[in-house]
Amino acid sequence: MNPIAQLDRRFVWHPFTQMRDWMKREPIVLESGKGALLRDVNGREYLDANASIWTNLHGHHHPAINRALRRQLDRVAHVSALGFANEPASRLAARLVRAARRPGKGPKLGKVFFSDDGSTAVEVALKLAYEYTRRTRGPRTKPRFLALQGAYHGDTVGAVSLGHIDLFHRAYSGLLFRSDSVMAPYCYRCPYNRAQPERADAREYRKCRWECVGAVESRLDAATRKGNPYAGFVVEPVMQGAAGMIPQPAGWLSRVTQAARAHGSLVLADEVMTGFGRTGTGPRGNGSLFASIRESVQPDFLCVAKGMTGGYLPMAATFTTQAVFDAFLGEYSEFKSFFHGHSFTANPLGAAASLASLDLLESASSRRDRLRVERTLRSELSQLWGLPAVGDIRQEGTVAGIELVKNWKTREPFALQERAGIRVCEALARRGVLTRPIGSVIVLMPPYCTTARQIRTLVAALRESIDEQLGGLGGDR
Repeated sequence: MNPIAQLDRRFVWHPFTQMRDWMKREPIVLESGKGALLRDVNGREYLDANASIWTNLHGHHHPAINRALRRQLDRVAHVSALGFANEPASRLAARLVRAARRPGKGPKLGKVFFSDDGSTAVEVALKLAYEYTRRTRGPRTKPRFLALQGAYHGDTVGAVSLGHIDLFHRAYSGLLFRSDSVMAPYCYRCPYNRAQPERADAREYRKCRWECVGAVESRLDAATRKGNPYAGFVVEPVMQGAAGMIPQPAGWLSRVTQAARAHGSLVLADEVMTGFGRTGTGPRGNGSLFASIRESVQPDFLCVAKGMTGGYLPMAATFTTQAVFDAFLGEYSEFKSFFHGHSFTANPLGAAASLASLDLLESASSRRDRLRVERTLRSELSQLWGLPAVGDIRQEGTVAGIELVKNWKTREPFALQERAGIRVCEALARRGVLTRPIGSVIVLMPPYCTTARQIRTLVAALRESIDEQLGGLGGDR
């Protein structure tokens, strides 16, 4: 066994991993990368099909981001944001605000609070919304939050409290505050969708009366009638990630946002996964880098992380409005400051990488790359409809989820214990493609630099892997 693999097995505890299974085989030890390719210590190359857990936008070892980091390293690597400013973070905040002010309805996002990762970005939004509600509705108010079924917003205690994936969160129930959940627009498994399964994205052939919107409106109405409207409605715009890559039908986000605002609730948009161009340009073609604004919705809080530095360094940001910011202004003796912070807030290296990433994202070549990946992925994935174990293929921009089922005609799911998704991803790794499933959903989210040939290769490998592992299931083709 490779000596680094031995060290890993002896000392490292991996996230979201059953370590007993991990210890049964030699791990893949990744050593280097370039573009959409990663290389292990044995010299074998792999396609990075999920952008290193949804973070890497432009490819590995990108020369522009490398140069930006080297320039900043020649100046200073880190300074405190508690009482001091630095140039890269100040410039980055201004750039982010400009990007978030493209056409959209609602309050203008004008302030940025930096943190470290997606969980902390959501935690910041949660704390700000909580205290803002108390200061505007009165200190006796007990702010409550509404999120979607299947929601995942991170692993800090506050973010977990907003989550509704029992498998992840039940162990910590004694630590959490209560938040309410409401049905998500999961068209493929919606109890109100009267359409029979077809070989297409379920959003395209659904038959419903927007009952999912009505459920949100009813929950908001009930809270208002009881005299304690929700302080905030928390949502991943356009597509829920860890819920299983659940895409929202066009128009859903604007409808529920209008309902939330009509009931006095703040809108918290978790764009940790969907931000920075991941969900495409949208039907209106406004070119926004953010999914909510793509849908002409501007939230009261916008949380970003993952791809913010192009996948180089941990950095996150929470955008909010001038109104929220003003609620924390006062004399020193009033102690109205936002008592929250992180040692590496506004880290200059992270900010320098983020600025370089924004330069790339706003370039014409990057826009062409994203469109190429989106179109090629859509075309190639259409071939998977011939596999009986493929129940639904859902794609937004460069993000795709392929739901595996026992029988596409009945939508019968695999039990988690059957490890259908894990088995397919293990087969993919043997074919030189790396990704990670969400239950029985295979996730594809390649870097924007991925070529058409590489996309064809990874989808062909996926087809072979599904057929190998599940080919005897699913009924007639």
